[in-house]
Order: sequence, then structure tokens, then C-alpha cells
Amino acid sequence: MKQKMNTRQPAAVFAPDLRLIPGRIRGYLGYMMKLLGITAHPDDEVGAFGGSLLLYRSRGVDTHVLCLTPGQAATNRGQARSDEDLAAIRRAEFAAACKILEVSGAQVLDYPDGGLCRMDFYSVVGDLTRRVRILKPHVILTMGTEGAITGHLDHAMASLFATMAFHWAARTDMYPEHLSEGLEPHRAQKLYYCTASFVLPDRQPVSPPPATAVIDVAQFVETKIRAAQAHQTQAPLMQLFSKTLRRFGAVELFHLAAANRPSTMAPETDLFAGIEDK
Repeated sequence: MKQKMNTRQPAAVFAPDLRLIPGRIRGYLGYMMKLLGITAHPDDEVGAFGGSLLLYRSRGVDTHVLCLTPGQAATNRGQARSDEDLAAIRRAEFAAACKILEVSGAQVLDYPDGGLCRMDFYSVVGDLTRRVRILKPHVILTMGTEGAITGHLDHAMASLFATMAFHWAARTDMYPEHLSEGLEPHRAQKLYYCTASFVLPDRQPVSPPPATAVIDVAQFVETKIRAAQAHQTQAPLMQLFSKTLRRFGAVELFHLAAANRPSTMAPETDLFAGIEDK
């Protein structure tokens, strides 16, 4: 049966090689658009850009999330008896949250929670570069290099890995073995860091990037809270997060970190402004 345009597909978890990617949907500005978020831990997808995932999915964009670690080093552990138990539980929580966020494709990788700064930089960026070349997103979202408002080192490293994958996926001289395998360079058109208008006084000092894009996600606040609640092992954090969302969660803030068309900085209200279907 031929699928109708603009018909949403159920949320899915794609396979380790990213080949099980749902069919593209022509719905946003008449184009086939893809959005990829790269995070460090299960639950980051909600806090960093959960509202934007919902917003752009509602506009027909294929939304995808790659989470680098299963979060097995978390302080809040629920009923888990070991790191392995917690990793399995948090993978399931991530899948449940992504289903609520109507994410088209989501995956948790196997890098060590709390250890991203000790990983081989070239190797991890190569892994992400391969996935970017397979998925071919138009826009990539990630954390800021400061580590987001918590200053978490894994957040900072996720940002650095994602940033270089954004740039290096377009180059023929980086990871040429991908090209010999049949992949092609891919030049994503925009890279955004999530940011905030405040800092946490009880954390290590951070210098968040200035907001250049303000995205109205007020209509999705309650859905975003439901997605946060899917992370049951992190309930103490999610309760505080939900209260904060109801007060301040009507917008999500982003910093335009890179774009493939040279320009001067201008305020935005749409992450896909100026995006071309190519």
C-alpha cells in the first residue's frame, strides 16, 4: 500500500548500523528534512531539546537522537543492582521517552558514562561521522562545549565530538575508508548548541553560549514533562526538572555554532530557517 504524504510513522529505535531508518516524510516547507540530536546520557534528549523534537516532528521532520552512553554511572540508580542493570534500565527509559517525544529513530551507544573525556577523540568522531554520513541530517543539535548548565564533562565531550563530526562528515580527506565503503561526504547545513539564560550557582563555573535562536515550544511542555517522567530511575531529578519546566519551559534556547553558508549572526525563531533540500 502506498503511504500517504505527511503521515507520521511510529517512533522506532534504529539498529546499531543505523540502516533501519524510517522513510522520509515530505511535510516541512515541502522538503524532506532530517534533524539529528547528539547527547551524552539518557534524559539529555528531554532536557536539551525535547520540545524542539516534538515541534519539528509535528511539522513532518524526521527526528533522530544518538545518545553516547547508557548512563550507568548515574547517582540515582532506582532498583538497579549493578552498572549493567542500570544501563539496561536506562536504555529502556530512553526508548520510552523517545516514543513520547515521537522521535523517528533513536539509539544509545556503548561509550562509558563519566569517561568520554578519556576516549580516543579521532575514533569517536569517526564513529559519529559515519552515522552522519548514513543519516544525512540537515540540522544537528547537541550540548554546548561548556557542558551545558550542569558543566558535566560528558556533555562537553559530546559537544566536541558532535561538532567535529558535523565538520568532518563533509570532507573527503577525513575517514576516507567510509568513502571506499560506498558512503558519501555529507554537509549538514546547521549546527546548534542548546543553551540557557541562567547558570546553576552550586556547580562548577560555566560560560554558556549566547542564545541566537528562541524556539516556542509552549504547546509541548506537558508532553515534555511526560517524557521526563519516563526516566524513572532519575525521578528525584525529573521532579525538580518538571517544576522548572512548568515555570520556564515555554521556549528552548539555542546557539548557532556553525552554518554552511557564511553569514552574519541574526536572531532566529526557526531552526530550519534557510535550510535547503539537498
